[in-house]
Amino acid sequence: MPRAVYSTEVISVPKVAVVIGSKSDSSAGEEAVGVLKEFGLDVDYRTISAHRSPDELDSFVKSTDAEVFIAVAGLSAALPGVIASKTTKPVIGVPLSVKLGGLDALLSMVQMPPGVPVATVGIDNAKNGAILAVEVLALKYPELREKLMERRGLKRA
Repeated sequence: MPRAVYSTEVISVPKVAVVIGSKSDSSAGEEAVGVLKEFGLDVDYRTISAHRSPDELDSFVKSTDAEVFIAVAGLSAALPGVIASKTTKPVIGVPLSVKLGGLDALLSMVQMPPGVPVATVGIDNAKNGAILAVEVLALKYPELREKLMERRGLKRA
């Protein structure tokens, strides 16, 4: 009869925090979550407003074990910048086209002050936000690099 072999090795699954500013941003947030899950990542998906719940946001940013943040926001789009001001972890901003074709949100994210960067993807492009998060994590996790290469057709499956 075969013996069961147990390993004490802990397998770490990278985690990404996806934060949306309000429930109206949920379709973009869910798009990002879907892509991240395709890569087998652990996702912490939250709705926290930088304006209405600053203490909750502060607590979450300081306590999460996520390695990368994706912040989805429209209008003044303060959420990614506020998160970036509270952590040294990478923050990816996804601007939404709520008003002004999304240019207000885009400019809010890309015009951060020196020393507090927010990596910003195209307007309404949560999918690219998630792919960028995977690329960042792929620097540390080789298996993600392999999955990215396969997805882009750069490696034969």
